[in-house]
Amino acid sequence: MRALEERAFADGITAGSLMEQAGAGIARAVRQFYSAPGRCVVAFGKGHNGGDALVAARHLAHAGWAIDLQPAFPREQWAPLTLRQHERLEASVAESSRPLVVLDGLLGIGAGGALREPILGACREINRLRRDENAHVFALDLPTGLDGDSGAFDPDAVIADTTLTIGFAKKGLVADTATNHVGRLAVIPLDELTARATGSGDTVATALAPLLPPRAFDTHKGQCGRVGIVAGSRGYLGAAVLCAEAAVRGGAGLVALYVPSDLYDPCASRCAPEVMVRPIDSPAEVLAENHDVLAIGPGLGDANRAAVLDLIARAPQPAVLDADALNHLATDLTVLDRCAGPRVLTPHPGEMARLDPRKRTRRETVGAFIERWPHVLLLKGSRTLVGQRDHPLSYNTTGHPGLATGGVGDVQTGLIAALAAQGLTLYAAARLASWLIGRAAECAIFSGRESAETLRPTALLDSLGAAFRDLRAGAF
Repeated sequence: MRALEERAFADGITAGSLMEQAGAGIARAVRQFYSAPGRCVVAFGKGHNGGDALVAARHLAHAGWAIDLQPAFPREQWAPLTLRQHERLEASVAESSRPLVVLDGLLGIGAGGALREPILGACREINRLRRDENAHVFALDLPTGLDGDSGAFDPDAVIADTTLTIGFAKKGLVADTATNHVGRLAVIPLDELTARATGSGDTVATALAPLLPPRAFDTHKGQCGRVGIVAGSRGYLGAAVLCAEAAVRGGAGLVALYVPSDLYDPCASRCAPEVMVRPIDSPAEVLAENHDVLAIGPGLGDANRAAVLDLIARAPQPAVLDADALNHLATDLTVLDRCAGPRVLTPHPGEMARLDPRKRTRRETVGAFIERWPHVLLLKGSRTLVGQRDHPLSYNTTGHPGLATGGVGDVQTGLIAALAAQGLTLYAAARLASWLIGRAAECAIFSGRESAETLRPTALLDSLGAAFRDLRAGAF
């Protein structure tokens, strides 16, 4: 960031113009989560990070938010740009306004070392507001007290619900140790810096809309792909139903769900009418059917292990592997060496530990897998990672703790399959589906319809339409 800023300044771009763009993006991101205005507490330092916060506060004030300014340093210590932004802001205070959000604009990437007064006290007050008054904390660029390079944090570092990082995600923000301080991660673009960036490496999932162009007006179902789902067993039909409906909601043209013959009637009665439920006696029967993409595993159970592994190996089309398909694979990973088509594996941490029991960071785990096999790996978690050989390792940004419930993975499997059936690569489909699932959760919760405790996978299905719209509207 420092190097890119220096290049921009050398080309005549001013710090003030970058600050205006960053602050406007921050305000837009806050309103992405809270459409109705409330009270915004602005904790700001004396540097340009504080200036970013004040620009954001000005935009929020114009949108009807009540602004409560809480400077950490006396006015005479402020940077000239920060002072100028403060003078442009007409602030008002309304103690009872809801929602209550806090902007952490205390320190930016230039800070380091242990927290000390007055920043220490300001951090403690931000964390108190979050804990005692249910404030939603937005950290600007990075949470104060967290190291942007390593992800290490001070004991009193700000705990953010959302981190709005400027320009590019800093390495420390995606460290395993930093997740609970960073929360939801969003990247606020700065066009002048992005245009001057060079090099490649890990990335975060932003600006994904080009992966799924708008449909032509004469599009028909045959062009949107045929998805075949092999799922379900006694006691686990819900997983199959969720997966199939997600494939329908994800835009697949035709969705067929293959279930054991003795479970056809109960499954058919529970499925959405758009899903074609078909009884089979062996997974091998699916090989004779015409599908563009397969999804294998949700609720499949322990039966027919050999036949499932044979289907994974022989199916010529792309396939999404989840749940019991992964548990079967863990008994014979050599199947991955002889697959007839590309595969994406979608393990949660427990399933990944069965596939690879070695103790490593999440990034190291994904890196080792894609070095060994050519397939895509989607490692679920609060910061889902998607990797494939010769592609950037991608960190997902969206999501909410409400996703920590059974059935979410089944929805994600169906959605990945639907996107791949519409022409996306498995790598692109995995990245896009992760973003959409996370944003659907946010839509359900920040609309007031659900909470972290009540969010169910069926609510995700109902919110996928809003997530697709937000994707195309450029949501962060």
